[in-house]
Amino acid sequence: MKTAKATVMTSVGQPFAIKEYPLTPPPAGMAQLELIASGICGTDLHIHRGKIPVHTPAIIGHEFVGRVSALSEEDSRTYGIRPGDRVIVDIACPCGHCLLCREGDDANCVHMGVTNGGDPETPPHLFGGYAQVNYSPVKNLIKIPENLDPVMVCVFACAGPTALHAFRLAEQAGVHAKQAQVAVVQGLGPVGTFAVMHLAALGVPRVIAVTAGSNPQREELARKLGATEVLNLDRPPAQEIIAHIREGNDGLGADLVFEASGNPRAVPQGMQMLRNRGVYLVPGQYSNSGSVEIEPQMITFNALHIIGSSQYSVREVRDYLDFLEKNPQLHECIRSLAKEYPLEEVNLAIQDAGSGKNIKTMLV
Repeated sequence: MKTAKATVMTSVGQPFAIKEYPLTPPPAGMAQLELIASGICGTDLHIHRGKIPVHTPAIIGHEFVGRVSALSEEDSRTYGIRPGDRVIVDIACPCGHCLLCREGDDANCVHMGVTNGGDPETPPHLFGGYAQVNYSPVKNLIKIPENLDPVMVCVFACAGPTALHAFRLAEQAGVHAKQAQVAVVQGLGPVGTFAVMHLAALGVPRVIAVTAGSNPQREELARKLGATEVLNLDRPPAQEIIAHIREGNDGLGADLVFEASGNPRAVPQGMQMLRNRGVYLVPGQYSNSGSVEIEPQMITFNALHIIGSSQYSVREVRDYLDFLEKNPQLHECIRSLAKEYPLEEVNLAIQDAGSGKNIKTMLV
């Protein structure tokens, strides 16, 4: 019987184990996929550190780009997916029945399931992204256009849709990012880097990236992708940076701030950067990293609009692929961000991703 390797998280903070599992035909409604690339997301680091609980043993990973190797003829006809297709797996499995799903907001389903939540000891075993082979629902597969390099696509396979969903929620609230004169992005991980790129592509005149720590490579990348300024909180004090941002836009501050740092201390700073009636998009606070004091009267007196955003849907994955097709001038730069590790070096990859050594860490 054929087998495939997977990296298994045995418990919080412990090294991943490499195990082999037998390959079985995909169940009805599911496809078998061969690994092309699987990104290590900040969410995966939170899971490994115990900030987001999961049952162990588990095969984690949700930024899976693969090639379809098997599925039933009926599923192929129903979903238009064929063996050989290169696809992104969308992790989210909305229930389809709750109030939010019925209203068309399945990205915020209150009974959300995930494609990688299965028990690796139960066939077909390989539900998560950190494996040579993956089994996922066919309805969660989005075909990658032939003109796009799948490894390049994997760089922002989660970060891109995550950012785009936040911008979509803003549009539903009547806020169009392309109308901003001054936009600030807090944090230059994958989500923040994509947000910079997207805002620049929309034509926002002043896109300011705010970061911390010593990482000249990320700062230079932000400029290359369209940031007009990159400000580092470790150099001028935070209050000087906030004052500098507020000096623009007729002295009012930023029209839009996008929080992608994941640091709770960024939230009160972001609120201070905004002008009256400014909009704060907050997709970055994705784990319990502690509490922070805010001044709630600022929300009232400055009439701030604060929009949280966590998941995304198949729609945003398609929008992400559409963005890549419309911006071929970005492909070479995006592809250069990928630092590739063989599956067997998962523990080194996790270590390097956690230390911020790479812009984007992925298993191949």
